[in-house]
Amino acid sequence: MDQISEHAAPALEAAAREVLARQPSLPLPGRGHTLERWRALAAIAGRDLCVAKVMEAHYDAQAILADLHAPSLAEGRLAAVWAAEGPHATLRYDEETGTVSGAKPWCSGAGLVDVALVTARCGEGSRLVCLRTDAPGILLQPQSWHATGMAGIPSGTVQFDRVRAEVVGPSGAYLARPGFWHGGAGIAACWYGAAVALASPLQRSPRVEGDAQAAALLGQVDMALQSSAALLRELAAWIDAMPAQPHQSDVIRVRSVVERGSMQVLDAVGRALGPAPMCLDPEHARRWADLTVFIRQSHADRDWAELGRAIQRQEQPWTL
Repeated sequence: MDQISEHAAPALEAAAREVLARQPSLPLPGRGHTLERWRALAAIAGRDLCVAKVMEAHYDAQAILADLHAPSLAEGRLAAVWAAEGPHATLRYDEETGTVSGAKPWCSGAGLVDVALVTARCGEGSRLVCLRTDAPGILLQPQSWHATGMAGIPSGTVQFDRVRAEVVGPSGAYLARPGFWHGGAGIAACWYGAAVALASPLQRSPRVEGDAQAAALLGQVDMALQSSAALLRELAAWIDAMPAQPHQSDVIRVRSVVERGSMQVLDAVGRALGPAPMCLDPEHARRWADLTVFIRQSHADRDWAELGRAIQRQEQPWTL
């Protein structure tokens, strides 16, 4: 683990466990209170995006277990979801031994959490497994994180060597459930909460009263945040009304709009207030750096292309 993460990890774990003690669970998506869930995530992200990253994964793990009719987490246990795939993801589940072996990249919260839900290859498919992070055979590889943003949370590669794991749900069920997409919208709520917090110094600035440029930039921020909030509220209502539907295109649209809105906030606040808040206000500077990295969890233009193809298949997609 690098020096930044090594020093920040104990404080991050303490902060996350404080939130866990205060909010051991959130309303599950699609059960009638999805907007309440997202408001809670946005509030956590507005305070600290690294804590939000840990807690969003924990609450997502609770939702995944509920979706797949698996036993819930024990009280006080902090969980992560490690589902990143790619050329460096070699983790495999051995059905004969009930163990996982290989490497898993992008394991956010490694070294902090008690339990992890992990995707692993199995035959031609993929299985979701649950394991204890203190189990024998788990090795956290040295941290290679160089970004200033999100440096407070360890997100490196974890190596597994015949680690005992319990299967959660049928093969492929993790991705097939509608809740996979519902959870993806929860990430957008975190981006939104951080963007609101970043916009606050401009909203409170006396410069807006007498500076037309600052006032116009605040107006731009308002348009970006209000449109993002409206889409989040609308999607939450749709998910609650039709929980069996994934709402994939709607989730992609919301994530994309919130991403672009957050980028507009970053730009407008910087142009209106200059470098002072980024250089002299430690909380603002940290939040600024964290959001620029966290928001790249978006799939960017690939999501836009997927949305465009989905819209082309619809008739009259833009009715009022």
